[in-house]
Amino acid sequence: MTFTLIGHRGAMGLEPENTLRSFRRAVAEGADAVELDLWVSRDGHLVILHDGDVSRTTDGKGNVADLTLSELKTLDAGRGETIPTFDEVLDVVDIPIQAEIKAFAAGRAAVDTIRDRKLLDRVTVTSFSADIIADTRDYFSGVRTGLISSRAPQDFLDKARELGVEVLCLGLGHLDAEFVDECDRRGLEVIGWPANDADRLLHALRIGVAGVTSDFPDLLRTSRTQDPEVGELLAARDRPVAESGPAPATSGPPSP
Repeated sequence: MTFTLIGHRGAMGLEPENTLRSFRRAVAEGADAVELDLWVSRDGHLVILHDGDVSRTTDGKGNVADLTLSELKTLDAGRGETIPTFDEVLDVVDIPIQAEIKAFAAGRAAVDTIRDRKLLDRVTVTSFSADIIADTRDYFSGVRTGLISSRAPQDFLDKARELGVEVLCLGLGHLDAEFVDECDRRGLEVIGWPANDADRLLHALRIGVAGVTSDFPDLLRTSRTQDPEVGELLAARDRPVAESGPAPATSGPPSP
């Protein structure tokens, strides 16, 4: 099983978060996928922003839901970048995307876009809200979905089975190998977050998660040089299954 590094809000440790500049940087730095956050503007457009209020990440004020796309586009989101729409990101990013739904209405709108653009194999819809995921799956069960939590409570697995999600995005600080193994047995992919240094990445590799979300999409490359064990564990993940043990013994000449 290979290991996946997901660029958090693109490359938010290097560029203004959730901007086209940030997503392009994540791709350039070697991210396997990117994560982004979806809201709906007052006039019904899917836009990319982490907070419901624009004041932290732009030079404007007000709630996303109270502003039209045109009004949102006048704001500086850092280094001259504007708040992108979901379609704009899909136009420039050709790697997998983890789309976190922040507003209830964004779930169904995201599914419509994903279906229309035939990206069901490339976009995973995620949320902290079980209600949002349930509504999204009720709307269209063919979309790949994931639940997010900062912790890893045991009953979270039962909720995941009930909802039918494929992915759990869980806080690394509360994860251990036993829990990850149980998720594997239940067919659930585990993504740990955040992994922003070599030590946290090493923990993730040791406990066997499928991947991590990081503010620094170059983390795998830089960590290989900082810690030989990181490189060894990554190499083991990339090794084909057939090479993971000795070749089976044969009792005679091969069949023709």
